Amino acid sequence: MSLLNLPPLPPEPGFFFGDESRAFEGTRCVLHLDLDTFFVSVERLLDGRLRGQPLIIGGGGDRAVVSSCSYEARSMGVSSGMPVRMALRLCPEAVLVRGHSEQYGEYSRMVTSLIQETLPVVEKASVDEFYADLSGMDKYLGCLRLASELRSRITRETGLPSSLGLSVNKTVSKVATGQAKPDNQYCVRNGDEARFLAPLPVRKIPMVGPVWSSQLEELGLGRIHQLQEVPCEYLVRLFGKNGVTLWEKARGVDHQPILPYREQKSISAERTFDQDTADPSFLKTKLRSLAEGLGHELRSQGLVCGCLTIRLRYADFETVSRQQKIPYTASDRVLMDSACTLFERLYTRRMRVRLVGLRLSELSRVGAQLDLFGDPTEEDALHKTLDRLKERFGNKALRWAGGLG
Repeated sequence: MSLLNLPPLPPEPGFFFGDESRAFEGTRCVLHLDLDTFFVSVERLLDGRLRGQPLIIGGGGDRAVVSSCSYEARSMGVSSGMPVRMALRLCPEAVLVRGHSEQYGEYSRMVTSLIQETLPVVEKASVDEFYADLSGMDKYLGCLRLASELRSRITRETGLPSSLGLSVNKTVSKVATGQAKPDNQYCVRNGDEARFLAPLPVRKIPMVGPVWSSQLEELGLGRIHQLQEVPCEYLVRLFGKNGVTLWEKARGVDHQPILPYREQKSISAERTFDQDTADPSFLKTKLRSLAEGLGHELRSQGLVCGCLTIRLRYADFETVSRQQKIPYTASDRVLMDSACTLFERLYTRRMRVRLVGLRLSELSRVGAQLDLFGDPTEEDALHKTLDRLKERFGNKALRWAGGLG
């Protein structure tokens, strides 16, 4: 198929690609909804003076990177993951904001509640990204109308703009959302998935990152319609089993289910001793060990926590606890230091202790970041190495010295 012969995309988002009538009757219908520049939008709600200005959210250190940026900054070449220094050179008039992680979590929970009130099956893919199954709604209100009213309600009740995509599967819906941005909607009728994807660059396929995109472009497969023309066996020879998935996604085929969202409130661990102890150094060592294990669990799930709680049970079975807000993190060092500091404030009776416990709460999903807005350091690479070794050889293969004993 020649790119010149491909049907043109609609000039503006907000419409069906194909016939709107009965677009999903008798078929699956998947909604993808994404909050537009979520962190930026929240910052502008917190401070109206930031509206319309180029905005960069990130750390302030020498090695800080951009966590998010406004469309005004993007138009100047700024992008997420870029060093802040480079971003400010590209857009010197930008306002740099450190970020308010607690507010981001609160707004994310507000949107999650609104979506769950409206739709029966919802998957929360990240702090600002959602999938939902609307199958069967064409018989009643209609998939497009329901999705549009939900998007309007989110803006009306939270002040946050969003974009959505609608199609028969998760991949095409996510691509459609990208085509709709900012603050719009894009729907692909059942049967038009491959035709919709065909003119787009391969980097629009969710699984294709920058490295893979460059490889495909070097092979002359920079557009999705070119992938559609290639035999599956050719992609398998190049990329192994991932070649099959790439071949299917290029044709708009995706059988991934919607995974119902159950918000994890906290993770915790505790240690009961064979003999009661009043040794503060020993108790701190055990808390560090608990913090190390929970930190690894956070990172393995792509989570950070914003609150830490210590629990002590004395020999007379009196149980006391205290919690403390902390900057959102999955760093072992921060968790261990915070746990020990909180322990010093909590352990006041100087009586023997039979149990110590540690709970991490106010969890937020941020992918592979160690801190939600911390500057990347050598510690990040160290944690990645530790986690790889633990996954390969077990949790006790390599430990922090402060947690041994």
